Amino acid sequence: MDQYKRMALFAEVVTAGSLTVAARKLEMTPSAVSQHLRALESSLGLSLLHRSTRKLTLTEAGARYFEGCAAMVAAARSAEQALARHRDEPQGELRIAAPIGFGGMLARALAPLRKYPKLSLCLLVDDAVVDLIEERVDIALRVGSLPDSSLVARRLGVMPSQICASPAYLAENGWPQHPLDLEQHAWLGGMHMGTGTRSLQLSGPDKTMVDVKVTVKVRASQVTALHALCVAGWGISLAVSEEDHKALANGSLVPVLPDWKLPELVLHAITPRRGEQPAKVRHALALLADHVANYVV
Repeated sequence: MDQYKRMALFAEVVTAGSLTVAARKLEMTPSAVSQHLRALESSLGLSLLHRSTRKLTLTEAGARYFEGCAAMVAAARSAEQALARHRDEPQGELRIAAPIGFGGMLARALAPLRKYPKLSLCLLVDDAVVDLIEERVDIALRVGSLPDSSLVARRLGVMPSQICASPAYLAENGWPQHPLDLEQHAWLGGMHMGTGTRSLQLSGPDKTMVDVKVTVKVRASQVTALHALCVAGWGISLAVSEEDHKALANGSLVPVLPDWKLPELVLHAITPRRGEQPAKVRHALALLADHVANYVV
């Protein structure tokens, strides 16, 4: 037994007022408790207790030492209780990183967390991939395939997507009637697509698969910019953001080849550590999974 454990044992003996009672609380034999007390006194070079058949009495040194030992035990218990609260009730700062365009979804999904007064929320909204460790991120939302890493990924669900364009663009350039018609149109994409011609695979209503080579006319690092470009008639794009789906609802964008779909865009929640998560992370993950199961954007 190390010195700190012996200090805690000494504090327990003094508080109990009896070796036998303390031994019962500590689930030890009285002889083992007595042995550890002697080892503690030996290490200190001072007697801490006057022992008699009837009671234990503190020496002057023991009385002074008990104050420090009791404070140490109280501090340890306080720290343990604080961790228990951290484990059981959301508190502290919850830091979530997500692509631009997910702000509205996060606001709605995490609304129940407002009831926790000790919890604050920090959203790092950027289409660039952030370093979870460096930025102290608790949860990051990522779309699509994930690279191998030590990070922990949880699948939240599949994002609805739809090929779309503005009515003005289609009026000027014609409506694609078949996936191969897309090869004659300008494609708008993210930075990951690169420049020039890119291959896309679409599946039809009868499970037919068609490989299409599209020309990436414009790239943007943010989905808000892609949305604006698409509405302005720069080309055909994939509707994934909340703004895109609102535009489809109000007619600013219209579906293109609605019966044909690109591969599913899987939404993951990434956490930087394995094992038991604090309450704030557990609650947020549960709320996100529930929200995505019903509606993503």
